[in-house]
Amino acid sequence: MKKAEEVMEILEAFDLIGSLRGAAGLAGCDHKTVAHWVAARDAAGGGLPVPARARSMVGPFAGKVEELVWRSHGKIRADRAHETLVAMGYMGSERTTRRAVAEAKRRWRQEHGRRYRPWIPEPGLWMQWDYGDGPEVGGRATVLFCAWLAWSRFRVVLPLWDKTMPSVVMALDRALRGFGGALTYALTDNEKTVSVDQVCGIAVRNPQIVSVGRHYGLTVATCVPADPESKGGSEATVRIARADLVPTVHNLRSAYRDFAELEAECEAFCERVNAREHRVTRRPPAVMLAEERERLHLLPRVAHTVCFGQTRKVDRQSTISVGGAIYSVPSSLVDERVWARADGSELIVVHADSPEGPREVARHKLTTPGSPSIKDEHYPSRPVGALERKPRARSHDEAAFLALGPGAEAWLIKAAAAGASRVRRKMAEAVDLAKLHGGEQVEHALKVCADAGRFAEGDLAAILAHQQAGTVIPFPTKVSEESSLQRSTRSWKGFGR
Repeated sequence: MKKAEEVMEILEAFDLIGSLRGAAGLAGCDHKTVAHWVAARDAAGGGLPVPARARSMVGPFAGKVEELVWRSHGKIRADRAHETLVAMGYMGSERTTRRAVAEAKRRWRQEHGRRYRPWIPEPGLWMQWDYGDGPEVGGRATVLFCAWLAWSRFRVVLPLWDKTMPSVVMALDRALRGFGGALTYALTDNEKTVSVDQVCGIAVRNPQIVSVGRHYGLTVATCVPADPESKGGSEATVRIARADLVPTVHNLRSAYRDFAELEAECEAFCERVNAREHRVTRRPPAVMLAEERERLHLLPRVAHTVCFGQTRKVDRQSTISVGGAIYSVPSSLVDERVWARADGSELIVVHADSPEGPREVARHKLTTPGSPSIKDEHYPSRPVGALERKPRARSHDEAAFLALGPGAEAWLIKAAAAGASRVRRKMAEAVDLAKLHGGEQVEHALKVCADAGRFAEGDLAAILAHQQAGTVIPFPTKVSEESSLQRSTRSWKGFGR
């Protein structure tokens, strides 16, 4: 079947030349092809002829294909339909069956398909949120909380460890503070944290989420079960976020080192998508959010903390006590109030008094009194101990010596540990030698002295001379008794006898 552009070229060539063979030579085809399309145009009464659809090769099985599609409400797969037809004696290919099933599904959708009406949202009225499978961090799966404003198309993506009620409330509070206020309605899926049951098609709300909605002045609504099309905005946010944040072979993103890195990447993703022009509104969502904030409700200063557990005050050692057991929290929270709760075999600590909203700050395995759970990442780096001190210059002469390089530091540390004498005078001598022979050579000689443990007078000069001339400066040696000039006592041998 030739394309419409090729047919138009053939017809234009015929109209220009007026003969079949001449048009065929100009268009690069056979003269019978030119005759076919000219006759087809004349039969159609002018214009480009519409090619007739070839008769389906399904033949007598076309009715069965239609029946299968209608019985399945347009959801049957073509491979399943092909298996049924083969069992009935069908000899055609699976490709032909796929074409027939696709055509039958198209006819079914025209008669029974869902019809959509454009949704024109009101600013400050609707938000949606949903969850997506996040990347693994430290061998543990995460969850992406994706919130979306219907009018401004502003997105907020937050990583969570799970979808429990405290985590959902924490993410919802942070999302609302990211929006700059609370909306009237929030649409989401029928998770157990939102709907505990379905009675006659009516969702029975979770009492805790109702309490959360009252705290923020927000009405939580749910879509029809198993109907993601009723909240397509958040579904699209989940799809876009997972495509960019979850490491795959398509985005070539490497694995995350820790949860903080994942949070930073989510924040960068939100800044990027909210700053670019949206396909529908032709405006950046961040710009439209500034207008929508005028229609949002004020948020309470304190987050909803009923489900966060028990309050604890962080002591000066950056720890809290729960059930008599000690757990560490980040040192930046000293004298702050946190919430702690047990979730299975873990203790989760949340800080809810920050301007950005509640945030999970620590997660420990439950322990017993006398066995504290302390994590090094909660504390700053330790000060240098007695065995790890580094030389620090306190005068101009000391600074000049240490400026020679690491070899000078190594020499000073080992010379001091070995109890070498006149260390300051030898340091000044090294500085003077550096002015004559260069700092690099003196620094290397100092390193050799440190490695060999040579801190006596003249050792540095001897090693430096060996490096420059390749000869060793001779040191005084003890003369043997055989070559001594001292008179012997042989003449006294018979004295007193």
